[in-house]
Order: sequence, then C-alpha cells, then structure tokens
Amino acid sequence: MDILQEIWSGLKRNKLRTVLTGLSVSWGIFILIILMGAGNGLRNGVTSNFSDRSTNTVQLWPGRTSLPYKGYQSGRNLSFTEKELNKVKLEVAEAVNETPIVDKNLNISYKNEYGSYPVKGVLPHYENIFNLEFDADGGRFINEADIMGTRKVIVIDKKIQEVLFKGESPMGKFVKVDQVMFQVVGVNSKKERWGDGSAYIPYSTAQMVFNPSKKFYSMAMVVEGLETKEANEEFNDRLKENVSQTMLFDPKDAQALWINNSQQNYLQTMNIFNGISLFVLVIGIFTLIAGVVGVSNIMLVTVKERTREIGIRKAIGAPPAQILFTIILESILITALFGYMGMMAGIGITEVVNMVLEQSAAANPSGMSVFKNPTVNLNYVYFSTMIMIIAGIIAGYMPARKAVKIKPIEAMRDEN
Repeated sequence: MDILQEIWSGLKRNKLRTVLTGLSVSWGIFILIILMGAGNGLRNGVTSNFSDRSTNTVQLWPGRTSLPYKGYQSGRNLSFTEKELNKVKLEVAEAVNETPIVDKNLNISYKNEYGSYPVKGVLPHYENIFNLEFDADGGRFINEADIMGTRKVIVIDKKIQEVLFKGESPMGKFVKVDQVMFQVVGVNSKKERWGDGSAYIPYSTAQMVFNPSKKFYSMAMVVEGLETKEANEEFNDRLKENVSQTMLFDPKDAQALWINNSQQNYLQTMNIFNGISLFVLVIGIFTLIAGVVGVSNIMLVTVKERTREIGIRKAIGAPPAQILFTIILESILITALFGYMGMMAGIGITEVVNMVLEQSAAANPSGMSVFKNPTVNLNYVYFSTMIMIIAGIIAGYMPARKAVKIKPIEAMRDEN
C-alpha cells in the first residue's frame, strides 16, 4: 500500500505526463480495434451476400449467338433442352446435383387473393443449391416422389404466403396456378432480397403442364474439387465447350452462354479481403508500435526526472530492487489502466455501430449488405493490450535499471 500511495502521489504531481503516457496507449489500442472492426465489417457484409446460394455452385443461361457457326448465322436465340442437361451429367465430372429450371410467370390465387409470381419447375437439388430454409411448421421442398409421380404440389416463398393467406397456414391448402390446382406442401422462409417471392413445382409437372416445348432457360449445379481461380476458369471453358456441342454455337462466342460461377466469384472476393485484412493488420501493428514508442519516450523522461530522487532514496538505504519495482509498477498501472480504457472505447464504438446496422437490416431485410457485424475477436484485443503492458514494463525497466546502477552521489548531482 505504501508503494501504491507513493505511485499515486507521483502521478498526481505529474498529471500532464501521466495523461500523455496513457493517451499513447489508449489511442494505439483504440485505433487497432476500430481498424480491425472495419475490416471485419466489410468482410462479413460482402460474404453475407453469398448466402443466397452455396458458394460452390454454377448457374447457366443461354444467350444469343454473336458468331456464325457451321453454317448457322449469328443472332440465334438459344435455349436449353434435355440434351444439354444429359451432356453435363455424363461428361462434366466436377458437376453434381444438376437441376434444370423451368421459369414461368403465372397467376396464383387462393380464395379471393391472387397475384402474378415466378413459378419454377425444379428438381429436389434446387433446395440445397439456393439454400432454401424451412421452419419446423414450414413443411418440405419438392422430393423425388413428386418428380416420379408428376405430382401437382407446390412450395411457396414466405412473401407469397403473406399476400395470399393473410396469416392463415397454407399447409395442405390448394392454390390455383393458372387454371390448375396445386397443393401447398412447404413454405420457404428464407428472406428474398428482390421481388415478391417465387413458387416451386416439380420439374416433371412443369414440363407436362406449362412447358410443352420442353425447352428451359436456366440450369444450376454444384461443383466439386475446384479450389483455385485457375481451376474454376478452366472448368468454365470446358463446360462451355461441352454445352456448345449440342447447342451448336462457337465455344469462343462470348454472348452464346452466360455462366455465373459462385465459387470463382467467392475466391476472387476472398483474395481481395485477405489483402484488406493484411493491410489493416500492418496499419494496426504500426499503430501499436507508435504507442510503444510513445510510452518508451515518456518513461525515459520520467526516469530522467527522478534520477536525483533515486539517488536520495539509495543514500537513505532503499534497496535498488524496491526502487526498480516501484517504477515498473507505475508503468504497468498506467499502461493497464489506459489500455483498458482504449479497449473499452474501441469495443463500445464497434458494438454501437453493429447495433445500428442490425436495426437498419431489420427495417430493410431485403437490402444487400456491404458492411455487417464490425466486431472484433476479443482474443486479439486482449493480446494487443498485453503487448502494450509488456512494452510499458520494458519501457520502464530499461531506463530504471540504468538509473539505479548510478552511485547515489552522482545521482544527487544530476541537474535533470
């Protein structure tokens, strides 16, 4: 207690020096947390936009040819058939769980409520490819039995339920799709960013009832074993080459086939954010170094000012270890206290920003996020604070050790 009282009285006598020392510590920790929080917020915001589908998916759309090919003129509108689907299944080894997508805009009605919605004819794999969600009382998605039996069952999005059923449970009820009755077997509760929602029916039923031409305009699949940007680019080229053989277009025709490779997009985005994270880390480290330098300089001045005091204390019998301990403890207290203050300020700012973003997201659930959950792993915060405390110990120990080695008579002659 005597040592603590002595330290406290010394800090009160040198308020400006104490505040300057503490600010260098607090600022270093605060800026580090803010920078790391900003980096995490950007990463979390952008990666959350990939939640619409699995990251290892590919979706295809036919386009319009811009090059002539084998006697065919350019300007042809293309569409998929079963040939392309079977070609991908047989010859593209990385592709699994393929599903065609028959997309029709049809009227759906229930009692006196109705609306026009996209109705998609799909296979069961669609659920996992696009990460659909079903609550405990939300039923199920299309299954193989529905496909084999060409059943007239339908799954609707939550938005459609809210419009057509007005709080009433749709499970087991019948809705009219165009002029055909379908039984509701599931409700997708995943929040959609755009549109008024979609409905899903078995692919076989869609082909039989609504698509006599048997042509469709989209195809999606999961891909496996593609871990690099180069592998994904090679896969895209090979996929286009295979599809072009049955659709009869030039594989070099950039307008004939559109490919959205989520894995490739995800890898490119992650490479960008890895660079941003490295940049933030480097800036944070230099900020900590600046704080360490500030602490070291002020502790050097502190010990220099107290050289005469140290000489007097040694002359009256104070052991060097006690003098050294007092100075080091003062350094620890300053760095720990102000480091904690900087840590709390940084965490407080990131939590407030996170709360505001969550409220904004709740008010506009369909909006895209570019900044989300800018919080920081507390382990990094504690580690950074410990670095500052250790730096404060070293900053106080080195000059103090040198000072206590000076003979009392020489120390007392010091004029600062």
